[in-house]
Amino acid sequence: MSSIAPDPGGGPGAAERHRAGALDRIRAYTRVLAYVIIPFLVVAAFLLLVLPGGTEQHFAWTIEPPITAMLLGSAYAGGIWFFSQVAVQRKWHRVRHGFPAVLVFASLASAATFLHWDRFHFGHLSFITWVVLYVTTPVLVLAAIILQRGEDDGEPEAPDVSIPPPWRYVLALVGAAATLTGLVLFAVPSILVDTWAWDVAPLSARIVGAVLALPGLVNVWMLWDPRWSAFRRVFQAQLVSLACILIVIAVRFGDLAWERPSAAMFAVGMVVSAAVYAAFYVSLERRRAASL
Repeated sequence: MSSIAPDPGGGPGAAERHRAGALDRIRAYTRVLAYVIIPFLVVAAFLLLVLPGGTEQHFAWTIEPPITAMLLGSAYAGGIWFFSQVAVQRKWHRVRHGFPAVLVFASLASAATFLHWDRFHFGHLSFITWVVLYVTTPVLVLAAIILQRGEDDGEPEAPDVSIPPPWRYVLALVGAAATLTGLVLFAVPSILVDTWAWDVAPLSARIVGAVLALPGLVNVWMLWDPRWSAFRRVFQAQLVSLACILIVIAVRFGDLAWERPSAAMFAVGMVVSAAVYAAFYVSLERRRAASL
């Protein structure tokens, strides 16, 4: 078993970091930001997961087919869990690696909005809310990242366990593949519009790309940070999203263009990803329990 022992009594290094202000705390601004974001995520997740066929009436733009709406809703469901953890956790390092991913996702969604301005329901409350959120959220999240700089002293919790290198490399590779696919889909949607696992318009393709980019932007940090405590809550959020995606595939089975190889690749890829993530989570939780 690979465990990480904290500095006994804090140690000289810990004392220096304490004097420098590295308290590993979630500041009030970041916590308030989480509380502000959560209600919007709850409403969006409900509209997209429960009422995916009604986006023309109740969402910022018409999303067809419904599987695209539900995929975005799955990302929001994971976001609810993540920001709930930001709101209630005490230590910054437990959630910090989720913030760069949120920043990139929000920035891509903002860019997609202005690239496809004509596709939105002007004057609708959902449109106004969408624009306000995706104009302000990248700035507010970036401000949180800057404000929290120096809060993580890099020390493990007491107790903590180290993520084994094979897991770190495999998950970073899986995440990199998902991120690359997502960024290509966002940057050049026309390349994949006719070959994607289901029919997507350019705006939807870019939003799907932003969703797919999320996991890798979390997993890449494992190459530098082996602490399980630094990923445990973020991976819970990813498992929530993956569980929702598996339900989406089952419910919207007919939306997938099964005549395209990408449909089977997407479905199998999501099932395998969910199995790998679940196995990883259970493995690390067992190590953590054994170290208590």
